[in-house]
Amino acid sequence: MPIRAVFFDVGETIVDETREYGTWADWLGVPRHTFSAVFGAVIARGLDYREAFQFFRPGFNLAEERERRAAAGQPESFGEENLYTDSRPCLTGLREQGLLVGLAGNQTARAEMILRALNLPVDLIGTSDGWGVEKPSTAFFDRVVKEAGCAPEEILYVGDRLDNDVRPAQEVGVSTALVVRGPWGYILDIPQVSDRCLFRITSLAELPELVRAYNESGR
Repeated sequence: MPIRAVFFDVGETIVDETREYGTWADWLGVPRHTFSAVFGAVIARGLDYREAFQFFRPGFNLAEERERRAAAGQPESFGEENLYTDSRPCLTGLREQGLLVGLAGNQTARAEMILRALNLPVDLIGTSDGWGVEKPSTAFFDRVVKEAGCAPEEILYVGDRLDNDVRPAQEVGVSTALVVRGPWGYILDIPQVSDRCLFRITSLAELPELVRAYNESGR
């Protein structure tokens, strides 16, 4: 079946989170390279990324610390300069093919507000805070299917995480693409999941033509 809708994860798919993780290291008072090393080790062990914070501050509560940062005038933030350079051209290229294009990720209400302010070339934006459900729950992808308004197999979900993005999307019948970048893209290896991806790419610049060729091949 042709692809009619393409949804994207946010962090490390369209947004480069390098700077933001650096600010968390600063907030914790540890060297950035040390935080990065522990962060990678946590991912490699298959743990929740939030466990990385516990190594430096046992009992760390991410939601509470986000509020403390905001109160201190240092809220989590990102902007145009943090978008991967291939993000806008890819989103535009897919919309020009007449496809529905959306963002759907585990993001806070603040992050959703920032995404909307960036005026990205997308038809809709959905976040875990806004939807009240987060990945890797398959209910999150049920919501993606509902928003897309077409069959699961006619939807392509693009993400950098095999565990959080690709596997649960596949479980509800959504087609998937893995973009290999960011810590999860390089560290995680789940062959039985990645082998089922429709596409495996290293840049979003590749995606519009891959989708075009795929859709044309079925005509």
